[in-house]
Amino acid sequence: MLTYVIRRVVMMIPTLFAISIVAFVIIQLPPGDYLTTYAATLREQGDIVDSSELERLRERYGLGQPAYVQYAKWITGILTRGDWGDSMYFRLPVKDLIWERLMLTFVLSFSTLIVSWLIAIPVGVYSATHQYSIPDYLVTALNFIGAGVPTFVLALVIMWVAMSYMGLSVGGLFSPEYINAPWSWAKVLDMLAHIWIPLLILAVGSTAGGVRITRANLLDELNKPYVETARAKGVEETKLVWKYPVRVALNPFFSTVGWSLADLISGATIVSIVLSLQTTGPMLFTALTTQDMYLAGSFILLLSTLTVIGTLLSDLLLAWVDPRIRLE
Repeated sequence: MLTYVIRRVVMMIPTLFAISIVAFVIIQLPPGDYLTTYAATLREQGDIVDSSELERLRERYGLGQPAYVQYAKWITGILTRGDWGDSMYFRLPVKDLIWERLMLTFVLSFSTLIVSWLIAIPVGVYSATHQYSIPDYLVTALNFIGAGVPTFVLALVIMWVAMSYMGLSVGGLFSPEYINAPWSWAKVLDMLAHIWIPLLILAVGSTAGGVRITRANLLDELNKPYVETARAKGVEETKLVWKYPVRVALNPFFSTVGWSLADLISGATIVSIVLSLQTTGPMLFTALTTQDMYLAGSFILLLSTLTVIGTLLSDLLLAWVDPRIRLE
């Protein structure tokens, strides 16, 4: 197994190298560049476009050079100096923009993942073990509603209800006075007071999907001969269900850890924009629409890295949970 892990880690290097090239090329595909978009925006606003200023910015960001030269400078800076380049839109180093938002996205996404698992697994197990009962029908109906309602629509409804009937503002992860304030215990408490609403909104869809997966897989396992044999031997029903069939039914949760890690960067972009969350989703969207290639490329590279790492973690977790799929 150790040899397998080492081989997978070594294979990550050329994989990520290829992904970084593809990401950089895709960002360059639209006609023009950031300065083209910037100049068009100035003209729409009626401002004067200073050609010397555009030329200075073109020289600063190396936009006049061939794409392969720009890529070489970008990837060399990351590997040798930890320099991710400068954001053209925000006029700040990329590494100064990414990390705080990445941390906030991690907190929100990880909390959403844990909450959805804590709800989905026991509810799915209960629904499967009480098939065709009234609670099972109720859970199934709620699952269809939760999976069918887009999360951004739910966010809009909750914002309207909060503003219209409770006089509360549910946008953002912080109060205005804490947005640009340095981290302190008061800022942490303020974040905890705001984070629960987007957490619940994001957890609705994933919880509904988790309940359906758990119920369907567990129903399949409960009808297998080993369960009937264990029941005939007098194994306690609760122990029988949770020790054997549930473990197998949970395999899809562990196999999707790779996607969950990718969500730490992308987040729920539309929901984040609707709720004005200080996460990476809105910033990634801005970088892509403005052709801010260094910021967008850094996001995509981080997203790909976490996806590759998450896939390996998924395989290892599956091997730990289910001995049947171990390499040996």
